[in-house]
Amino acid sequence: MRISKFILLFSLIALLIVPLGCRTRSNAFVIALGDNIRTIDPIGSPSTDAASERVSTLIFNKLVKKNEQFDYVGELASDIKRSDDGLSYTFTLRDGVKFHDGRAFSSADAKYTLELLLESSFAKSASFFEGTGQQKSSYIKSIDAPDPKTLIVMLTKPWVGLLSNLVAIPIIAQDSYESQKTHPMGTGPFKFINYDNSQQVVDLEAFPEYWEGASKLQSVRVRVIPDMNALQAELESGRVDIAPMPTSLQPDAVKRLEQDPNLQVKAFNGSNVVLLTINTASAPLDNVKVRQAIAHAIDRQTIINTLVGGYGKVAHSIIPEESWSYSPGQTYSYDPATAKRLLDEAGFRDPDGDGPRFRFDKPIRYGVSGSSIAGRNYAVVVQNQLKDVGIDVQIQTYEGTTLFDEMRRGNFQIAYSQWVGGNQDPIFYKDLFATSEIPTEQRPSRNRSRYSNPELDKLVEEAVNTYDRQKARELYVRIQEIVSRDMPVFPWWYQSNIVIARKNVGNIQVNASGDWGFVKNLTRD
Repeated sequence: MRISKFILLFSLIALLIVPLGCRTRSNAFVIALGDNIRTIDPIGSPSTDAASERVSTLIFNKLVKKNEQFDYVGELASDIKRSDDGLSYTFTLRDGVKFHDGRAFSSADAKYTLELLLESSFAKSASFFEGTGQQKSSYIKSIDAPDPKTLIVMLTKPWVGLLSNLVAIPIIAQDSYESQKTHPMGTGPFKFINYDNSQQVVDLEAFPEYWEGASKLQSVRVRVIPDMNALQAELESGRVDIAPMPTSLQPDAVKRLEQDPNLQVKAFNGSNVVLLTINTASAPLDNVKVRQAIAHAIDRQTIINTLVGGYGKVAHSIIPEESWSYSPGQTYSYDPATAKRLLDEAGFRDPDGDGPRFRFDKPIRYGVSGSSIAGRNYAVVVQNQLKDVGIDVQIQTYEGTTLFDEMRRGNFQIAYSQWVGGNQDPIFYKDLFATSEIPTEQRPSRNRSRYSNPELDKLVEEAVNTYDRQKARELYVRIQEIVSRDMPVFPWWYQSNIVIARKNVGNIQVNASGDWGFVKNLTRD
């Protein structure tokens, strides 16, 4: 009897000394995140990072979101109307939306959020202004809330970028910003409970009054696990329920986890694109036939199969296939014979056929980041494939930021690159290929290919300022035909959105953008 009482007393003491968070979160649905969460502040961070944005998606909604075709549609807005002169947008807001503290969402909250942003120096505010320093001016003239369900944004001039920039802005409750820094509170599917910065853990609970219906996951914990081996161990042990887009895992590690009877690995079409950036101002790459020959000489599908684990899809454009603006343009199959013919036509005949001599006087310099294991592996394969058509390649390894600096200055010939997220909007054509975007010492722009084409410049300028989607699509089809023909970049593949989860996790459906909106619909048996 005494032993039983002692055991009971010991159990009660142990229960008391276990931290409350550990007890209440023991059955939490655990999501693994690969990168550190830098902030839980939804709009006031001096910079943005993908990890923080993923967590924010669970807690907040925006006025506008991207749909499956990467077009801009309402989220908290049920309807969006643009005036005929393009100087105002009227947002009709959804009924039945509540903040996590129970108050009803209204236009006053949206007005407060946007005005706070425009009056600040937050990172997310920069895109709402043009110019710099004393010349900086806002695209937004005024914001009005004539009734609780109507928000009117007046512009200083027609601006097609309003909706795309609103996608990044979580809506917060009126006069709540100071508390948002430590206790974020939105209208999203999950309520914030706690954030442990030292342990990189965020705890959330399902919001029972969420306007799209409460999540079936009652309790969620987001854990940052940057180490590949640690993530594998946590998945295999069952201490992690799901790892969406696990960037730390190499394809061979994912293949091993596929064999675990308690795990499932799912691959969805992704939008992030891997590509080869080509310096069109550097001889002999200033010859379009040389660039086209390189495209025919690289076997992308073999690289996907052997080095990417099959988790990719050959890309013919920098724009995702799901996009409303997608067009393949001129395509390039793996064809060494065509590559050799194009090089001959460009005036670079192979001096000894299939002998050891190369077509060019100097090797092509191939820049790659030393921190990218995958990038270095791809470089070796490309080096061998180009050698087969008579092109000598010298691989040059740089520290990541140094490589970008060298590309900005034009001190490269070809370079392995990745684009994450930005390529979902066709305005990316302007960023990458407009003459005005060629980098200078004063302007570190994105046209690192140094590509210049007056015809393309005119088409891009017209397209990015066109509201009519059908007309804009026709323009982007013509733009892609030019870009794919002139080959300032060679798209390789779209990276798959890989999800590793326990077998009892259901309803896993990830869109091409890879955002965490799918989490609210997950189930766990």
